[in-house]
Amino acid sequence: MNKRFARFSISAAAVLVLAAGCSSTGAPAGMPSQAPSVVPSASVTHSPTHSAAAMPVSAPDASEAAALRATLTSLLSDHVWLAGNALDTAVQNKGDLKDPQVVGAVKALDANSVALAKAIGSVYPEAEKPFLASWRQHIGFFVNYTLGKATKDDKQVAKAKADLNKYRTSFGQLINSVIPELPADAVGEELIPHVNSLFAAIDASVAGKPDYQAKLTMAADHMVMTAEILAGGIAKNKGLEGDVDGMASTVRATLTSQLSDHVWLAGNALDTAVRMKGDLKDPQVVGAVKALDANSVALAKTLGSVYPDAEKPFLASWRQHIGFFVNYTLGKATKDDKQVAKAKADLNKYRTSFGELINSVIPELPADAVAEELIPHVDTLFAAIDASVAGKPDYQAKLTKAADHMPMTAAILTSGIVANKKIDS
Repeated sequence: MNKRFARFSISAAAVLVLAAGCSSTGAPAGMPSQAPSVVPSASVTHSPTHSAAAMPVSAPDASEAAALRATLTSLLSDHVWLAGNALDTAVQNKGDLKDPQVVGAVKALDANSVALAKAIGSVYPEAEKPFLASWRQHIGFFVNYTLGKATKDDKQVAKAKADLNKYRTSFGQLINSVIPELPADAVGEELIPHVNSLFAAIDASVAGKPDYQAKLTMAADHMVMTAEILAGGIAKNKGLEGDVDGMASTVRATLTSQLSDHVWLAGNALDTAVRMKGDLKDPQVVGAVKALDANSVALAKTLGSVYPDAEKPFLASWRQHIGFFVNYTLGKATKDDKQVAKAKADLNKYRTSFGELINSVIPELPADAVAEELIPHVDTLFAAIDASVAGKPDYQAKLTKAADHMPMTAAILTSGIVANKKIDS
């Protein structure tokens, strides 16, 4: 088998949409239905608001192929985290699908499903509706598996597994009909490891195991390879410029995935702490924090693979800013305005020190520009934390907004690395 297909795993991580009765033709009321085109226009460059790191479109990290891979990585990563969060929210609320938190999580998840379909539709218009219908169908099978596990109904679990096994074939055929470069049997076969990793996450959620976030991270990590394979097929089919598998594309996709994971893991850890009323010794909180720190270590190692001397300083700095978010959350939860104000001030100062750190490693990225880039990261995560503490049903939607800023951050960092290291592919 082709080595690239041997690593292929399409996402099968969503839950609860069919059970909540979502429309098969659009996003739920009040939710966004727009998605970025997976094939950027020829004039695409990095955002003009980040001009310090802007690179010409001819740069390898800004090619059509690289942007396509990063976009799919972001959307598919969000898909897994939103699915896992919706599932876990339902488990925490004992299957009450009318609970506002569950409804909010389902809406955010389905908005992502619609966005994925629209992204595919931006390249293959006739495939948008069939893709969305298929995507939502597999969601229902995971719903059934989860309900079966939660109620210890072995027959329901077995049927859900059988349904997903059949689904692999139909989904493979759908993808192949749209992208002939991706063989149907290879797509179907390579769904197996992803399905199994998601089963493991579901099982951990239902059993209340503290390693749930770590297992959900493993399921999300499949998305980097999924995006690479899909992007490769689309790029070849459409003749896009750039190299999907090149070093610049890989760095950008890796940072997109790891930074997106950072937001989801941070949000989940803080939300778990809120749910456990600030008990930082609760096993669920400990497990979530452990998974978050593993991501921090991974990010530091990614930077360290290019700049070895920067790995330890980066990790220390990154952990510090997470601590400030913890302080903000605790202040909000206890209505301690002074603690909230101090956390905000600490994060404001942190932006400056982090910018200086990055600039010392990558001179192509000015310190003040890096510091400015952190503003939306801080503000969107504040908004998500506020929603979590207040128990608002739009928490998942706000956390999605925070995560969706990370592709820009990844693009900015990659542009600096590419320029500094003179990466051509």
